[in-house]
Amino acid sequence: MSPGTTSTVKPLKNKVGALFSNPLSTGRIFQTLAFRLTVWYAGIFTLSSCAVFLLFYFLVSQTILDRLDEDLLDKAGLFSAVFPVQGIPGLKRIAVLEARAAGEKKIFFRLLYLNGEVFASSYMDYWHNVKVDSNIVSGLIKTGKYHFKTLEIEPDRQRVRVLYHLSAPGVVLQTGISMDTYSGFLAAFKRIFGGSMAIVVILSAVCGGFMSRKALGGLGQITRTAREISGGTLSARVPEGRHQDELNELAKTFNSMLDRIELLVKNIREMSDNIAHDLRSPLTRIRGLAEVTLLHSGTHDEYEAMAASTIEEADRLLDMISTMLVISRTEAGVGGFQLEMVNISHILEDACRLFHAVAEDAGIDFTFTPEPDLLTRADRGMIQRAISNLIDNALKYTSPPGKIEVRACAKEDSSGTGMGRVIEIKVMDTGQGISAEHIERVFDRFYRADPSRNRRGTGLGLSFARAVAREHRGDIGVQSTPGQGSIFTLTLPYGNIPII
Repeated sequence: MSPGTTSTVKPLKNKVGALFSNPLSTGRIFQTLAFRLTVWYAGIFTLSSCAVFLLFYFLVSQTILDRLDEDLLDKAGLFSAVFPVQGIPGLKRIAVLEARAAGEKKIFFRLLYLNGEVFASSYMDYWHNVKVDSNIVSGLIKTGKYHFKTLEIEPDRQRVRVLYHLSAPGVVLQTGISMDTYSGFLAAFKRIFGGSMAIVVILSAVCGGFMSRKALGGLGQITRTAREISGGTLSARVPEGRHQDELNELAKTFNSMLDRIELLVKNIREMSDNIAHDLRSPLTRIRGLAEVTLLHSGTHDEYEAMAASTIEEADRLLDMISTMLVISRTEAGVGGFQLEMVNISHILEDACRLFHAVAEDAGIDFTFTPEPDLLTRADRGMIQRAISNLIDNALKYTSPPGKIEVRACAKEDSSGTGMGRVIEIKVMDTGQGISAEHIERVFDRFYRADPSRNRRGTGLGLSFARAVAREHRGDIGVQSTPGQGSIFTLTLPYGNIPII
């Protein structure tokens, strides 16, 4: 290899090494996507280049061979034109002159009778190994056409193109031309092809490595971001590029997923704090009552009061845990609801009668106007609890002299769910309302718009109601204006619609 070639190959090796430089070990480099893409790119490019070179080689060789055949046919045409004028002596003279003009080592001529016997030729010492093919002569007599044949003659395996041509009645011309120039050109072409393919393979590997690294650069950023998140940095995000390609869409989706995960983690932390707060308060009261009663020699009535308070707080805790389990099972799709045809109008009337007395005692105007016979397939107990939670929530956040109104009717579904008609239950109050920053989260478990958490309840009522509604192919929405009140809307399928 020449010094110039060595100096060219070394930078190419350095480039290839730089393209695959990575903290990964050498063994793992061969398993990377970048390496596989580079191999695919180099392989496809090399195969394509080989196909192009082979096609070009075939076209060139065929063109040269056609030119040789045309030259031989031109010579045969000359013999055919001379025979009618000068006869066989003229053919002999033309054979000698043509061989000398072109070079006796370049071309030869033989004149044959129809039985294959040679009666005239050019100087044949160099071509004495070329025999007459009697089968071709016999076939030529039958068809009257010419025939080409390529031979290799000893001792140096020189290739020669031979033409058999019926140049005159009873005379067959056998002429051949050396293919040295043809073979030399193709040999040079093969050498150029081999060298070019070596350069093509190296360049395709370099280009493939560069393109794969360029294309997969975004994946490296995503990997680094994922490692930072694994280390506890939830605020890390993948940089988004200017190009709206697939990797940029992946980065956007990944960042959106991270935003959602960060929000969920935040909600879980808040929920954990809320659960701790809601569990600590009743447990503290239970322990306080027990401690006070034990420190003082209480009477039998005092011990009964302590037991009653303990049971009340325990029931509150059990109810909270039970509600959490129902919400979790419902959201997981394993609520195990017992569905039957129920009259929502009757359930509403029973619930409203129960809360009407509570509202009167609190100085709140309470009215309800349900349409009769609003039928649907539902779990009676769950629907009763969901409706009661909505009304109880309205009472909790409405101060006297406020107003609460409950309405229920059947109407056409406009939400695009395909349920046809739906039952719409509205619980409207004139309470304190919900600000925009809290309205999207009022259905989260343990979430309360009141940060002090001084109001009664566990913060599970609305979460439970929405989970039950969605299990019945319905939903709950809310509209609210701070200082003016809120409207909670519960929708359920109307009639005997299967719950899927």
